[in-house]
Amino acid sequence: MSNQFKNLTIENIDNEHLCCAISDKKHKNGVDVKKKWLKDRMPEGHTFRKLDEKGKVFIEYAPLESAWTPIIGENYIYIYCLWVAGSFKGKGYAKALLEYCIDDAKKLGKSGVCILTSKKKKPYLSDKKFLIKFGFEVADSIDEYEILALSFDGSKPAFAESVKSHSIDSNVLTIYYGMQCPYIPNCIEQIENYCKNNDIEANLIAVDSLEKAKSLPCIFNNWAVFYKGNFETIHLLNEGYLKKLLER
Repeated sequence: MSNQFKNLTIENIDNEHLCCAISDKKHKNGVDVKKKWLKDRMPEGHTFRKLDEKGKVFIEYAPLESAWTPIIGENYIYIYCLWVAGSFKGKGYAKALLEYCIDDAKKLGKSGVCILTSKKKKPYLSDKKFLIKFGFEVADSIDEYEILALSFDGSKPAFAESVKSHSIDSNVLTIYYGMQCPYIPNCIEQIENYCKNNDIEANLIAVDSLEKAKSLPCIFNNWAVFYKGNFETIHLLNEGYLKKLLER
């Protein structure tokens, strides 16, 4: 099955599609931004592996030390995203991608592989039940969110100390965002337009460096939302989802 997959590289990325935003023209700008972000990360060991077909089937991971998430640990691989969608489900692709990542981590002499997930399945996070089948165990948790880790040497990653408050000193709608996900530029545009048209104060904070990502006050996997000082979600907000949040 390995010959069905392809890793993005500096040499081929401009001519390859990004699985997650493959079919929607409104995310064209987001795809361009994502490709630029990936090019900057690849020298750090960042891997984007996808099915060599026109479908949403891929895994994305990086060394934990250079992963833009407030999770700390030594010599781990961090999985940002493992996604198999639509008609591609049930064909063993997720298993093949995860096993590739695990094998890659072992070849690199890593201490293990970790991923952000949740006690109950959430959009944009991998299914905990699937990961447990491969030996992943809970390494740390905050509220409903968990770090699952497959440790090769007994060591475990953990949430950074800054994450544990899950609150900020502001009642204003506050969103921390990165440019790793191609859906984010469109989400930002919708939020800015809605807030402007409805006279809603919002603070959109770009997480544009590894240092900022590692010291965030909340769970983060490229997006995080606070409202009235409290952490709300890592779910991407479009206009509809934003309305529901503000009406609570």
